[in-house]
Amino acid sequence: MGGNTGKCYHAVSLSGGKDSTAMLLLMIEQDMPIDVVLNADTGMEFPEMYEHLQKLDDLLCRERGIHITTLRHPKGFEWLMFEEPKMKQSSIENRQRLGVSLYGNGWPGPRVRWCTGQLKTHLIRKEVNRLKKERNAMHYVGIAADEPNRIKGEQYPLVDQGITEAEALRICYDRGFDWGGLYQIYNRCSCWCCPLQRIGELKKLRTHHPELWAQLREMDRRAIEQFGHNALGQFTKNWTVEQLERRFANEDRQISVSVREER
Repeated sequence: MGGNTGKCYHAVSLSGGKDSTAMLLLMIEQDMPIDVVLNADTGMEFPEMYEHLQKLDDLLCRERGIHITTLRHPKGFEWLMFEEPKMKQSSIENRQRLGVSLYGNGWPGPRVRWCTGQLKTHLIRKEVNRLKKERNAMHYVGIAADEPNRIKGEQYPLVDQGITEAEALRICYDRGFDWGGLYQIYNRCSCWCCPLQRIGELKKLRTHHPELWAQLREMDRRAIEQFGHNALGQFTKNWTVEQLERRFANEDRQISVSVREER
């Protein structure tokens, strides 16, 4: 249905994290209007996150008769990282000068977070803007009351109710949503391959999700082979994944030796 009918439409953004989950649970419980729930799938979420989203979808369908609307980039993370052709002339000339592949964006970094832009915010913003234009939509975002710097003029039920990040997590736990224990391991439950994670989080990934760690090592190998040891090809400024593997393995050996000596 085209055109603005004047009737308000209610669009909810759901990342799947604790804050947006708590927001959705409360909106359902408080009988707040919900017309669509939007989730941008990067394809690089933890398996437990996908299970969590399915559990939320089941609840949403039971309570409101709708399913989560999942938005995805048509090509996905690895295509963007390794295969997307550079089209901008300045980018082509710069890469040719540096002798770097004309395909792929390489690893995202603190200054060029192409992953967040192309796989999340662009998809959500485009759909929300369409709904605002065509259906007079109000946009509900899961930002907690202790994150006031992130408020940008949408609807924030957690802020309105004074619910903090810690309280949001407790709301989820109290209602049986625990992400298979992800928040008991990691500080954040974003993409498992993110180079912006702290080293401690990456060590936890190696310990608790060895299959994902193996995938990360392979991605690291491909990136270095394609781009070299630079901002595009190296996982972080100071570390490759293989260097982190050697560091973590050495730390594990030292711990093992210390335990044996204490005995």
